[in-house]
Amino acid sequence: MIRYHALHPATFKLDGGAMFGIIPKPLWEKQIPADDLNRIHLSLRVLCIQTDTRVILVDSGIGDYHDLKFKQRFAVEGGAQPLLQVLNEGLGLSPDDVTDVVVTHLHFDHVGGLGNTGGEFLFPRARLHVHRAHFNYALAPTVRDSGSFQTEYFLEVIRRLDVQGRVVWHEGEAGTLLQEGDYQLRYRCSHGHTPWLLHPYDDKYIYMADLVPTAAHVPLAWVMGYDIAPGRTTVDKADFYAFIRAKSLTMVFEHDIKAWGARLGAKDQVGELLPSSGAACEALP
Repeated sequence: MIRYHALHPATFKLDGGAMFGIIPKPLWEKQIPADDLNRIHLSLRVLCIQTDTRVILVDSGIGDYHDLKFKQRFAVEGGAQPLLQVLNEGLGLSPDDVTDVVVTHLHFDHVGGLGNTGGEFLFPRARLHVHRAHFNYALAPTVRDSGSFQTEYFLEVIRRLDVQGRVVWHEGEAGTLLQEGDYQLRYRCSHGHTPWLLHPYDDKYIYMADLVPTAAHVPLAWVMGYDIAPGRTTVDKADFYAFIRAKSLTMVFEHDIKAWGARLGAKDQVGELLPSSGAACEALP
């Protein structure tokens, strides 16, 4: 039996204008209100998939090691080692229980929970799944998006694991992340937000990461200003929506506070919104 949980270890805030690009504020603020600094409240949702022998995490949140200035700038709210705390309190799991950690991409709000400032991976028995081409891009990004890649935190973690043979490098536009019996976790890549962004999916769910970070971003034109190639994002979204419909998948949102996911409706709109309970750990159907 496969069990799914949405883990909600922490929240943060990003500029609303940057999150919605060319969409005018009077429109996007109806979906997600901004604070007095024009920031919107966002989740750092991690997907946990449990099989008979595996505990799989998709992304790891923002971590707990940033300085006060960073935490204030991004209004980070979360305790010490927030992901480990949610795993323990919500599911009774220890770091040793985790077998696989899948990294969608290497932006700081997705890989902050991988390790500590000493370069130590927080999951002693786990393998780390990374897309090789994206990793290479993260080491030499453009000036425009270089601030999103905090190599001082993730690079040593990945290098140490690679020496130990515990990094599973993935290649190409699509492939298999892992397989256990009849269960298979696969991936497809998008490129508009950042090159080679990896989207895990199985026969029920697909993790949208920053291609569609919230329910408000489901319409094709609602694209983040953070995206390295916003025009490509609209193409990626249309391609993914066709795939999602063909597979009857449910989308999981990484950053939506109010909804953990949605099912697609007609004309690339939300068909059924799946609200979050607000709990730090919630079971998915």
